[in-house]
Amino acid sequence: MARGTVDTGLVKQGYSRTAYTPDTLEDFKNCADPVGGPLYFMNNHVKIQHPTKGGIDFDPFAYQLDLIENYNNFRYSINMLGRQMGKTTVAAGYLLWYAMFKPDSTILVAAHKAVGASEIMQRIRYAYESCPDHIRAGVVEYNKGSITFDNGSRIVSSTTTETTGRGMSLTLVYLDEFAFVRNTIAKEFWTSLSPTLATGGKCIVTSTPNSDDDTFATIWANALNTFDEYGNESEDGTGKNGFKGYKATWDQHPDRDSTWAAQERNSIGEERFRREHECEFVIYDETLINALKLVDMKGVDPIRTMGQVRWYKHPHPTCTYVVSLDPATGTGGDAAGIQVLELPTMVQVAEWQHNLTPIEGQMKVMMDIMQYLQELQVAQIYWSVENNSIGEAALVVIRDTGEESFPGDFLHEPKKVAGRRARKGFHTSHRTKVEACLSAKRLIETDKITLNSKPLISELKNFVAKGNSFSAKPGEHDDLVMSLMLGVRMINFIATFEDEVFTAVNSTLANPRDYGDYDQEWDDNDDDGPMPLGIL
Repeated sequence: MARGTVDTGLVKQGYSRTAYTPDTLEDFKNCADPVGGPLYFMNNHVKIQHPTKGGIDFDPFAYQLDLIENYNNFRYSINMLGRQMGKTTVAAGYLLWYAMFKPDSTILVAAHKAVGASEIMQRIRYAYESCPDHIRAGVVEYNKGSITFDNGSRIVSSTTTETTGRGMSLTLVYLDEFAFVRNTIAKEFWTSLSPTLATGGKCIVTSTPNSDDDTFATIWANALNTFDEYGNESEDGTGKNGFKGYKATWDQHPDRDSTWAAQERNSIGEERFRREHECEFVIYDETLINALKLVDMKGVDPIRTMGQVRWYKHPHPTCTYVVSLDPATGTGGDAAGIQVLELPTMVQVAEWQHNLTPIEGQMKVMMDIMQYLQELQVAQIYWSVENNSIGEAALVVIRDTGEESFPGDFLHEPKKVAGRRARKGFHTSHRTKVEACLSAKRLIETDKITLNSKPLISELKNFVAKGNSFSAKPGEHDDLVMSLMLGVRMINFIATFEDEVFTAVNSTLANPRDYGDYDQEWDDNDDDGPMPLGIL
């Protein structure tokens, strides 16, 4: 059989007898201690593969001692560590200890990529093979992706998918680099995993940070929230989700100093350094919006919802409003998106998003929004739709309804699309999309526009360069982003004939809040507000 199977001599045969001396028996008892055992075992019996020195004894740094304690003392632990901090070594040693000294345990190692799962298993095998026989549990199966011991415990490794671990009765789950699992997958995986954990399973989550709104970030944030609804702090420092959080950054590594940090910053860039070594939620992918700017963009909760329209600011009667619709088929795929932007303050006032509303319903929502603004007697309303593909259906609805039935002014492409007759609405080509993206980038990064929507900001964090354009990362969505881009194109067009808008676009207003303190009361007794959105 190949290396690593049970007949190679590298492992202890299952169910074999072990002769103990008083010293080896005492050694075994120290390893088996449920409190101090993990550290004793790792200090005395775990070897690691050093890149230049070969196999050496594991000599944990101070933060690695804290990490081991966090793993062992809490049922749920989430740990955020910088790159190359030795977390894989600690994980391998602890998981091996758990399997050998906690009989009948089923341990799942779920990693971001197959190579990550393989690396952890390789280190577990190396640590096991380095242990003396009086410590080792006997092996029944010894494979690349799993190990089964004669005490009833087994370690199984896998990449993280929506179905990983489903149907397994798990004792311990170790999630490696969970922040980098595609968020749609991470959400589904976490949903399916939660029932297992609720019945007594133990969970260890370890990762370098990624986006501040992914599943890992959510677990981390809740772990840091250690106060209950009465303002009482938990005695053991666990968060409201039961997780104990621990963080270790580059400066806790004894071999790294300011000189190392300066060289690393110069090598990989500030954004990447802050994420990979200072454990900040900074995106260093080539996002449209600067990563450090995205960190500062938090958004706010809606002050009111009308149907599925989220309102973030009270409309002001002296302001102008831009309403943009990026339509969709309404069949469950990409969502249609509507943005409502206020001029000259350049503030996002409201938005709507839905993927099952037919085109007629999308136009009805848009009309309802504009009718509501009209009832408030705002200064002006400009509206438009993207006329690509399904946008043609939107134009048909507008024609059949009667353009005059829609409040405000219907804006059109300022010039004819090359090679074809001019159509109503705005046509998106590669060129106009890039131009809109760059314009939005300038407005956002210079604080000329205020985005209030958390879902929109979340989409922007996954809106990245692709070739010579921009689009959502695979598996993510950009429906709100594209409706924003249409709104930006409309604002740029309006700026060509309205001086106040031109000024707002090209220079920050002295005090945009001058337009934001309008104290109109919302009728909170009317759940649907003045907009009849019963179709949703």
